[in-house]
Amino acid sequence: MGLTEIRKVCEVSLETPAEEQSKIHNRWHPDIPFAGTIKNNETVKIECIDWTGGQIGNNDSADDMKNVDLARIHYLSGPFEIETAEPGDVLLVEIMDVQPMESAPWGL
Repeated sequence: MGLTEIRKVCEVSLETPAEEQSKIHNRWHPDIPFAGTIKNNETVKIECIDWTGGQIGNNDSADDMKNVDLARIHYLSGPFEIETAEPGDVLLVEIMDVQPMESAPWGL
């Protein structure tokens, strides 16, 4: 059996402001549309940005952290629809690996 590419269900951009990306949100609310659909037991890749929405750059300066706008934080990827899930179901999610993005091999 050959190796297959893992489907990326959420792709984010470090060049676009977080608030302009449709697959990123900063609160849980039922009116937020699904960022993608995942099949039951499917393994997927989900890209995420940092909690500041990209306000901290890869520039070795502490000024970014000092100047974070705390009114624009807590960015999350998703939400995702699980095909067979029903309201009230408890879902088991296994995080299999955490890696930096290939386009930005750094993190905080």
